[in-house]
Amino acid sequence: MGHTLPGFAPSGEPVVSPVPILVDARGHRCPVPSLRLRKALETAAPGARLVLMATDPMARIDVPHLMNELGGRVVEVREEAGWLAITVERGADSEG
Repeated sequence: MGHTLPGFAPSGEPVVSPVPILVDARGHRCPVPSLRLRKALETAAPGARLVLMATDPMARIDVPHLMNELGGRVVEVREEAGWLAITVERGADSEG
């Protein structure tokens, strides 16, 4: 009987958590929100979802460009009370 590490499937592939990773960049201006998201994507498994919380309205423009560059996608952009919640999904070919 083989053993697997927590967070990894028996094949050794990382398991994507159903809970999105939160990246809080509220109160920061461009380029900080995108830089924080890029850093979080570096350690996220392919297919993982992350939610960027940002007060900078430029994040609405910058994040889609970043995700296109990295091979991921924007899943949703929501306006909350004074901030944006941008949900992204890391692509399989994402450079991270």
